[in-house]
Amino acid sequence: MILDKKQMTEEDIKLNYITPAINSAGWQNGVNITMETKITDGRINIKGNMAYRETPKKVDYLLYLNKYHPIAIVEAKDNNHSVSHGLQQAITYAKMLDLPFAYSSNGDGFCEHDFLTGTERMLSMNEFPTQDELISRYKSEKGLNDTEEQLIGQPYYSSQTTYPPRYYQRNAVNRTLDAIAQGRDRILLVMATGTGKTYTAFQIVYRLISSGIKHKVLYLADRNNLVDQSISQDFSPLQKVIHKVNFAKDNRDTITSYQVYFALYQQLIGDDDQEHYSELFDPEFFDLIIVDECHRGSAKADSNWRRILEYFKSATQIGMTATPKETKYVSNIDYFGKPVYEYSLKRGIDDGFLAPFRVFGMKLNISDGWRPFKGQLDYFGNEIEDRIYNNSDYDYNIVLMDRTREVAKRITEYLKATDRMQKTIVFCATEEAAERMRVALVNQNHDMVQKNPDYVVRITGSDVYGKKQLDYFISVTSKYPVIATTSELLSTGTDCKMTKLIVLDKTINSMTQFKQIIGRGTRVREDQGKLSFAVMDFRGVARLFADPDWDGPIEIDPGFQKPDGDDTTGPIKPGPPIDPIPPKDPMPYVDSEGCPVKIIQKVVSVYDTDGKLLRQEDIIDYTRKNIRHDYADLSAFVRKWSETDKKEAIRTELAKHGIDLEKLKNDEHMGDVDDFDFIAHVAYDAKPLTRRERAENVKKRDFLHKYTGAAREVIEALLDKYANEGITEITKTDILKLDPFRRMGNPARIAKLFGGKAGYQNAVRELEDEIYKIG
Repeated sequence: MILDKKQMTEEDIKLNYITPAINSAGWQNGVNITMETKITDGRINIKGNMAYRETPKKVDYLLYLNKYHPIAIVEAKDNNHSVSHGLQQAITYAKMLDLPFAYSSNGDGFCEHDFLTGTERMLSMNEFPTQDELISRYKSEKGLNDTEEQLIGQPYYSSQTTYPPRYYQRNAVNRTLDAIAQGRDRILLVMATGTGKTYTAFQIVYRLISSGIKHKVLYLADRNNLVDQSISQDFSPLQKVIHKVNFAKDNRDTITSYQVYFALYQQLIGDDDQEHYSELFDPEFFDLIIVDECHRGSAKADSNWRRILEYFKSATQIGMTATPKETKYVSNIDYFGKPVYEYSLKRGIDDGFLAPFRVFGMKLNISDGWRPFKGQLDYFGNEIEDRIYNNSDYDYNIVLMDRTREVAKRITEYLKATDRMQKTIVFCATEEAAERMRVALVNQNHDMVQKNPDYVVRITGSDVYGKKQLDYFISVTSKYPVIATTSELLSTGTDCKMTKLIVLDKTINSMTQFKQIIGRGTRVREDQGKLSFAVMDFRGVARLFADPDWDGPIEIDPGFQKPDGDDTTGPIKPGPPIDPIPPKDPMPYVDSEGCPVKIIQKVVSVYDTDGKLLRQEDIIDYTRKNIRHDYADLSAFVRKWSETDKKEAIRTELAKHGIDLEKLKNDEHMGDVDDFDFIAHVAYDAKPLTRRERAENVKKRDFLHKYTGAAREVIEALLDKYANEGITEITKTDILKLDPFRRMGNPARIAKLFGGKAGYQNAVRELEDEIYKIG
């Protein structure tokens, strides 16, 4: 019996009407159509102390101009909706994907939205455009030139070990290639940290070189690890045509045989400011230059970077950054122009490609200020200047040794409560402060350092040993180092995929630097169990989340002034610089007796992608609220506990509220406490007993006297198992196959001691009741 169209589901409508209509126009599944195409990974939400994914966004039909370029989207609805009902959703997805056409259908016809002309029209089911018709309209309406047509057909690099571009990466590549094809020679791409800027750059370079439109490419960076990381990872498919510039070894006559050149701008300039780039290359040598992390150098009109870029001014130049600088004195947009594409941290988290985070605001008893008493001497016997010191002074102008110890202690407590092998970056005020923090963390984690001395390592610009450990720290497969203390080196560019904890123990006023630091944790590694990360803030830096610039639109400062003063808005004189009070020589060192330090408040905050505070919560308060919502009082909870055969059901119920009970117990250093006692303690302030205390109480009572001989040995062994592993383990029948029960005989023989299987199961239930006996 064929259903009436109004009774059909959306899937029925697709199968019986929409798919046949599209196929009849020459579009073929698996050739130039993909169905139920996932375009996002699904936002990751933090709930309680757990993280979970929402459903990914999918499009019903994605139609392709060729295998590399989608051209249209079709959204389907059931026949109880109008033909155009799904068009708004189709338009939303088409805008995300940078597509020129969007369609909706309910099985009665199609509604088309043409982005190129801004028009909409209704089509019958047999009027859906063919691939040739749609491509012809696209080329005609957009007015493609020869170079654009050439690039459209150029494939992305693909292999078994390379993932296809995500939608925003494809957008960034296509927008860049369009700009180049249209003759634009200065291009800016803004992509949040962790969204694959280097991979995007590689695909741009690959397609331009493969098409023959560009021949010589310079990839410019300011850190050696960024260059090496790019060559060995994203650009590895081009390794045969790559050369890393080394002025000391390179010869002008032999260096010309490569296609892609990686260089540090410091090498091209030279320590002696000799402009080595002009000794190695003619001004017209490169026809494409990519400036990595362009906010750091090229944004300054009088910088060394600019000298290089001006020398190679005939080349197309692409600036790539997560955080473009726009101030009165520094501007990316002034040089590169407005971004051709932007993909923000907010969008990355919304799409589920970047990890969300919670912030632990740690307030010390001296956070608001500390003043030495009259005539107080420091560790070296020098009198400490009498004034109020605060977060902007500690480790910059004065060292409080107990403060360093307390911060290290709190970091260690967090790691012990969660996972001591999670990659952690501690951002410190200076390189010296990073060394003091390293020592403090070593002493707090001596048991882990005993297993591997590289458990804690300082990784800073001047630390030769630490810099050698950088590759191991950022590796997904290498366990050590686990904790890296740093000042600046890890704040930007370095691909720290597995970072789960970021500690802020330095003063940060720059939004650019703040975004870069937070970006160290945003990589998602679901296969490694990383869906979110934590930020531990000891300096009040989290205030920057409330700044409108946290993830706001990028706009050039209307008062931007070039160094020569040629500014249409008029000259702007900078005010006097605001510098911290310079440190005395030597800097005062105050020991724990001179200034004892402790945590006085911890606030857990969860922010949305706009930097708006969603909630501030203590996980214990959150748990208490949810338990009391389900069980009004202790009696109700005890009743439910007694009625539940499998206590795991209680854990499962709590997990629905985002509460990982085992993790929470470990956080509170109560891993040896029974689930029952922990819940009763948290929610109803009952005194908690450890599992071993409950087991001993059973032994003190008359319960065991009802059993003799081998049967009593079994019950006592079950009690010991409960004390060590919990109630869930002793209720499993398979436990009888393990030691010490295995030595007592097979499960059937043990059951006979209690009159058979039913008797054994009854004995276990009675033991459970006795374990949880109140009073």
